[in-house]
Amino acid sequence: MIIVAVALLLLLALIIRPLFKKKKPNAIPKEEIIKGILEKEVRFYQNLSSERKAGFYERVANFLSNVKVIGVDTTVDDTDKTLVAAAAIIPIFEFEGWAYTHINEVLLYPKPFDQNFNFEGENHIVGMVGNGAMQSTVILSKPFLRDGFMNDNNDSNTAIHEFVHLIDKADGATDGVPEVLLQHKYSLPWIKLMKDEMEKIRKGESDIDTYAASSETEFFAVVSEYFFKQPRLLKEQHPELYARLKTMFGHKTKV
Repeated sequence: MIIVAVALLLLLALIIRPLFKKKKPNAIPKEEIIKGILEKEVRFYQNLSSERKAGFYERVANFLSNVKVIGVDTTVDDTDKTLVAAAAIIPIFEFEGWAYTHINEVLLYPKPFDQNFNFEGENHIVGMVGNGAMQSTVILSKPFLRDGFMNDNNDSNTAIHEFVHLIDKADGATDGVPEVLLQHKYSLPWIKLMKDEMEKIRKGESDIDTYAASSETEFFAVVSEYFFKQPRLLKEQHPELYARLKTMFGHKTKV
């Protein structure tokens, strides 16, 4: 009986051990490579103090250690990985300790894709957060990932847009009202501001991308892109909206 008991314990240990085995971190680019890319391509990083740049790098490195960036019929280099991580960290940078807990991988496609994730034929999706079996995945079109950082002449950044959706989703509902960023007393004023701004967009009285008027969910993501990509212009054109987003994201950089 003792021998059988010992054998059962050993068998149980072999079964349980893998469940508690610590996940091996992903291999990431060298520190100097990541910092060089951030300094060259990411304006948000460029505007930080030296001390805050160090903190931003640490968050980027931690993200890449835990989330794989995978190319689908395309290659993925250090620039792609760094830009994905930068897009993830920018919206949450002022919230120390906050991390994306339900994302395992980011897939990069060589061009836009359709609802079935095919990129042959007529496609128009450039980024999305997966659902169902792919709920731990973010999918991005690689050209649009790069354009979001390397083109300073617009207010669009697809990767930031999708990570803002994840922040919105953190309270269990993707509805344009991110409870993780909003104190309860500010929820109703934010909803009213959204509806007012969406109506202006529909009437052609706003410079905000018309896609923002499709739903509160997309409004929040689109104006967040605008906020991080062209904060000075947003402040000039939409001072109340800028002030609300600055409070939400705890933004400290002067514009």
